This record gives sequence, structure tokens and C-alpha cells, in this order.
Amino acid sequence: MDSRITARSLAQALGGWRTRDPAYEALADGIRLLCLDNRLAPRTALPAERELAGVLQLSRTTVAAAYGSLRATGHIESLRGSGSATLPLHRREPGRVAGAPDDIDLQQASPAAWPGLAGLMSEVALDATSIVSRAGYDILGREDLREAIAARYSLRGVPTTADQIMVTTGAQSAIHLVAAAFLRRGERALIETPTYPHAAEALRDAGARLVGVPVTTDDGWDLERAEQAFARTNPALAYLMPVFQNPTGRSMTEREQDVIGAAAHRAGTLLVLDETTGDLAIDPRPAGLALPHADVIRIGSLGKTVWGGLRVGWIRADTETIRRLVAARPHRDLGTPEFEQAVATRVLGHMPDVIAQRSALLREGRDALAAALRTHLPEWRLPHVAGGVSLWVGLDAPLSSGLVLAARAEGLHLSAGARFAVDGGHDRHLRVPFTAPVEQLRRAVDILARTWPAVRSNAPLRGADLLDAVV
Repeated sequence: MDSRITARSLAQALGGWRTRDPAYEALADGIRLLCLDNRLAPRTALPAERELAGVLQLSRTTVAAAYGSLRATGHIESLRGSGSATLPLHRREPGRVAGAPDDIDLQQASPAAWPGLAGLMSEVALDATSIVSRAGYDILGREDLREAIAARYSLRGVPTTADQIMVTTGAQSAIHLVAAAFLRRGERALIETPTYPHAAEALRDAGARLVGVPVTTDDGWDLERAEQAFARTNPALAYLMPVFQNPTGRSMTEREQDVIGAAAHRAGTLLVLDETTGDLAIDPRPAGLALPHADVIRIGSLGKTVWGGLRVGWIRADTETIRRLVAARPHRDLGTPEFEQAVATRVLGHMPDVIAQRSALLREGRDALAAALRTHLPEWRLPHVAGGVSLWVGLDAPLSSGLVLAARAEGLHLSAGARFAVDGGHDRHLRVPFTAPVEQLRRAVDILARTWPAVRSNAPLRGADLLDAVV
């Protein structure tokens, strides 16, 4: 077994798991969803039946029946004397192509490739002789690509030179590299909740203890909680998405930027700003970047704006920080492939066209999704977002996990609200990306509208279930 989860941690991850009767099947469903979302990695040892029963205030018989159900569906195995552990999933998993032709995958909030990308890739391929004459990858990044990225920052109010840019293999690689370089085991890292789950995983992998600061679609960042968190915990690093935050779609106001920037400065906290969704404006907004005068690390990529398969990201920081990251990178990877960098360099020359096409595509998806939800599920609360890739929909009951499982059986793949939580909760929310074609979005709403009444009526919403954490 590769790892172990305690009963208390499992109970926290399960959140509002009591979505139906009998209780043992509801518990089994909750654990299944944790496996499907990869919040429980394969070969994770589960708590003993008696231990989990005590924490969840259930009978041992109920937990034993839940484990039995999980064994029957191939999610766990139990060995005498060794306990129970999760198994690798051989069926449809997050991040893989939908299993059936008619399945709708809304777990990945990335639009299809920008239409002009294939032509640019063909042009780069014609220059293959010069590309293959090089090493094939490098740690810092091609100079022409770094100059192009730096020019975009300078145009948007952050004067930048090429030596302040490091090219990475996507934004996720950049987040992991920064976390590994600037966090020591046991240090605090501040992060929004809800948040991009893979960023939280990167910080935890570096050994950080996460401190969550709430952000909501209506009220934005909880500034009082943020100031308290900076002052009381002195986090070594703070990871934030200030523009079109994932999953809420909210962008920081000037006051939020000022308060958080000042609080981070007082605490001596390194600010890491993930701006991968920053170019995805749908409605007009002021130009420029968040916290333009702060000494921060900025992370960007072409994954959301151009294509998820173009694994090119970057880090913008002062030259000393870049040198430190270059020294740390070989421990994680040996550099970004030359071909992808050459494609990215050409793409950056077409960014006005890319952004215009993306804005139109996302506007069509957002408006169609919102209209369908208002028509078929009027009891749900819909935020208005000015950009980004998804709606953080408010449900009228904390049953996001149960709804995701029910929709999966109908061929619709979504991620439950709890997937984006730092310390549990958010089961009253559902992230619904609007990056898919309009026809698929309308079909997805039809499935949600068909399944929600059954999920709602089967749930024994009593007592603590009604008080599920929704911050």
C-alpha cells in the first residue's frame, strides 16, 4: 500500500455523504466518488471498520456493508490481516476520454483547440530540420519565446525582460516547481477555497500545511479572514487566482488586491499568482494584471487559451528567483520540448485573434448554459461571470456528490463541489464548465434536470446534513 488515510481525514473528505438510504450504500457512493476524483489515490489504505464507524457515528455493521459494496464494484480489496485499500480504476476515470460515444465530459474545463493551431503546427513541422538539430529540450526556455512572453507582460503594465521568464511544461509543472523550491515541510501555505484542486495537491506534495481563505461568487475574497490568516499563521507562500478564479469565476477588485497585497507584505509571504485564465474575458473589463506593483511570482500557460494539449507554461519572477528555479528544476524534469516551444512562439504572435475567438466561444457557452439552467432548474442559484471557463452553481441542497454519481450513470461526467474544497465542504455547489459545444451543454442540463429530483427526494436531509459546510 502506498499511503494511508485516517478515519478523521476520510470523514472530512466525504463531507455530506448521506445522500440516500440505506446508509451503507450512501457511504460506499461517497468513497467511490473520492476514488473517481482521485482524491483517494490507488493503493490507499482505508481506516479499519471500527475506527471509521466511531468517527462517523455509525454501527460497524454499516461500515462493513459499505466496504463490501466497494469490493463488489472493484473499488477496493480487503486482505485478511492487512485491511482494505483502494484499487486502480480500469473503467472511466477523470482525465481520460469519455468511455461511450455519447458521454459528455465536463470534468476538464478546457475548450477545444484554437482553430488556427493546426496550421501553425504544420508550419513549425516544416522547420523540423533546425528543431531536431538542437538538444530537444531546455531548462530555461527558448530566448525568442521568453522575449515574446515578456513583451506581453510589459504591454499589460508589468515591465518584464526575457531573463525574468522561465518556460515550463504547462502551468501544473510550474506550480509544482515553485512549491518545491519555496516551501519546506510543515510550513503554512495560504490558498483560496474553493480552489484549483491540483494546486492544492502540489502544495501538499511539498509538505505544506494549507490555510484556506474563502472566496465566493457574490462577495469575493473574505478579506477579514485573509488578514487574520496572514497575521496569525505567517504563511511562507500564498497561491491565488486573482482573475477569473477557478472555480468561482470571480476577479479581485482593487480593494481586494490592496488588502491582500499589504497583508502578504506584512507577513513576509511570497505571493504566487496563477493567471492561466486571465485572458479569458467574456464581458469587457479593465486591461492590466492583478497586483501589478507587487513583488510576486506569476504563472501563466497556453492550456486554457489555446489548447490543453499544448503543454507550454511559464513563470514570471525576478532574475534571482528564476535562477533559483533553474537550479531546482532538474530534480523534477529536464525542460520543455523544443517543438512545443516553437509552436508557442508562433501562437503568441496571433494572440489577439486567439483571445477574440475564445471570448466569442465562451460567451456562447456561458449564455446557453445559464439559459438552460434557468429554464430547467430554476431553484438553483447561478452567478454571472465576466470570464473564465465555468459556473460555480449553488444547489438548493448539499447533494453535489450524490448528483455527480447519479449523472455519471447517465453518461455525464462532472466534478462535485467538494473536489475544489481545501478542508471539506462545498457540497452545496457544482462546477459546470461552459467550454463544451452548446449542444452538449444543453444535453448536460437535461440530464441534471432528470436526475436532480431523484437525488433530492432520496436524500435523508436531517440535522447535520442540512448544516453542511458551504463556505
